[in-house]
Amino acid sequence: MLQKNIKGMMRTKYKVLGFCLISIVFIGCDRATKDFAKIHLRDKEPLSWFHNTVRLEYAENTGAFLSFGEDLPKSMSFWLFSALPLLFLSGFFIYALKKSGTMNFLEMLAFTLIFSGGIGNIIDRILFDRHVTDFMNVGIQGLRTGIFNFADVYVTLGVLLLVLKNIRIASK
Repeated sequence: MLQKNIKGMMRTKYKVLGFCLISIVFIGCDRATKDFAKIHLRDKEPLSWFHNTVRLEYAENTGAFLSFGEDLPKSMSFWLFSALPLLFLSGFFIYALKKSGTMNFLEMLAFTLIFSGGIGNIIDRILFDRHVTDFMNVGIQGLRTGIFNFADVYVTLGVLLLVLKNIRIASK
């Protein structure tokens, strides 16, 4: 029994370490791509591939999804888009670490993606006076996404993984 508890604790410890290391890697990749966009895309014409299906163009966003709330006063914007999400992500981080012993790899990856993406955009908001760097856009003809970054992709993928997991559980 004791040996089983020790193995469980070691497995949990490795999951926590993996969560932290993978988060650092994802946040670092997000930061590197945003810096790349600032250097190579700012004040330049958009780059386009596959008949304009994939487009790289520089944008800064002080709002949320699709620039929602960008006209808010600076102090309200700080609380709504920086402080509150940081508080939420802190709780999310603690929850993920506490539940790590019972999570499988895909669940842990989903939580890591959501956490990393959220922190990546909060870093921008805090370091660059609310301005989040966005630079990717995909679509076909007039049907296009908003301009986004890798942090947004991480959050979206993490949420999709959790939704798919819950759909799979519900269908059993």
